[in-house]
Amino acid sequence: MEINEKIKIMLKGVSDHTETKEIIKKLEEIEKEKRLLRVKFGMDPSSADLHIGHAVVLRKIKQLQDLGAEVVIIIGDFTGMIGDPTGKSKTRNQLSKEQVEENAKTYQEQVFKILDKDKTIVKYNSEWLGKMNFRDVIELSSKCTVARMLERDDFKNRYETGKPISVHEFFYPLMQAYDSVAINSDLELGGSDQTFNVLMGRNIQKDFGQEPQLTLFMPLLEGLDGVEKMSKSLGNYIGISEDANTMYEKCMKIPDELIIKYYNLCTDEHPDDIAKVEERLKNGENPRNIKMELAKTITSLYHTEEETENAIKHFKSVYQKGQAPDDIKEIIVENSENIGNSLLNAILETGKYSSKGEIKRLFMQGAVKINGQKVTDAINISNLTNDSIIQIGKGVFLKIKIK
Repeated sequence: MEINEKIKIMLKGVSDHTETKEIIKKLEEIEKEKRLLRVKFGMDPSSADLHIGHAVVLRKIKQLQDLGAEVVIIIGDFTGMIGDPTGKSKTRNQLSKEQVEENAKTYQEQVFKILDKDKTIVKYNSEWLGKMNFRDVIELSSKCTVARMLERDDFKNRYETGKPISVHEFFYPLMQAYDSVAINSDLELGGSDQTFNVLMGRNIQKDFGQEPQLTLFMPLLEGLDGVEKMSKSLGNYIGISEDANTMYEKCMKIPDELIIKYYNLCTDEHPDDIAKVEERLKNGENPRNIKMELAKTITSLYHTEEETENAIKHFKSVYQKGQAPDDIKEIIVENSENIGNSLLNAILETGKYSSKGEIKRLFMQGAVKINGQKVTDAINISNLTNDSIIQIGKGVFLKIKIK
């Protein structure tokens, strides 16, 4: 593949990067040396569950693998015990070695849903950071000034507002930067919130006599609300380990104005093909049709062809035709004088709603049917029998089992 074509794929969806002429120079050098581009991605295992917002960088890494790059995933078991202070308004709690190891194990299981395991090298940065003596630490810390550290927004804000900054937090970006030296990285990827840390890697490599790495920064992905960054705590996420039905259904909730962004950041589609999709939208094609294609593309990245096709059929029958699915979920309702309240509790336990108040509002708004009949009073229910089918909105169907 020609270098210009490689760069087109490399820069798809990227928010910032090293100057293109430097990228071309590096790729030409690597071709002459007849070796692979060594790509670094560091993972701080501070949590265990990944969603497609986390996967934005991983999808880009997969695209680089497909272009022939050698990928080195660095599990920050040593740095993870400090915790990345990026964006934090206070010192983070340090994780135990056991917590870091457990999270790292779960991370890898999910990462290899995306990356080619045979083309990925996994290293733990305790391999080199754990062997440093205090002289080594002093030498590393001499590579950066306190003024430079305080250029970071989070440190700067905490310093100016009088909030404490522990000295060990300054070591996080230095340690992450030294990871680039340890593996002699050619290119490092990160989210846009990792700009300071990744650029520090370039600077430290120069100090240690290495060619500075290229950088690619991926933008943060808004969640299904179209406003906030994708987050499990906000409930606006699509988990990469969710079943195909759930994933497809959630993809159909992507706001119309984010369709192209999700194509760029969450799929491996070629930039030229995405440009054609964008043109279709500009020409007035119904976004819903294009969103169904996007949902299929994303779901198929994490599930088999059969699972994806079944998810499409499930969505069409439930959401387009209003039919109850074959695999309808059962809920247990206690047969008592307060059967309405018991029903609310059973619906809440499905995890689909945040509170009984939310469910009551759906009843009042006429969004709930029991055996096809609209019910607006959630408490005084008279037509609830064993095997009754309750429908909430267009897509939630539950079968009642009374005990």
